[in-house]
Amino acid sequence: MHYLIRRIAGTFVLVSLALGYWVSPWFFLFTAFVGVNLIQSSFTKWCLMEQILEKVGVAKRGT
Repeated sequence: MHYLIRRIAGTFVLVSLALGYWVSPWFFLFTAFVGVNLIQSSFTKWCLMEQILEKVGVAKRGT
C-alpha cells in the first residue's frame, strides 16, 4: 500500500504545483498540506490516505 500512497502524494504535489503556477498561488497551500501530512505520518505512523484507501476497499492493513 505504501507505493500507492507515494504515487497519490506525488500526483497531488505535481497537480497542485501546476495549478498554483497556472491558476492561482493559493493552490500552493495544498502542496504544503501534502508535505505536512507526509512529515507527520513519518513520526506518528498514521496516514489519512491509508485509512481512506482501506475504507473504499483498495487495500487492507497488513496485506
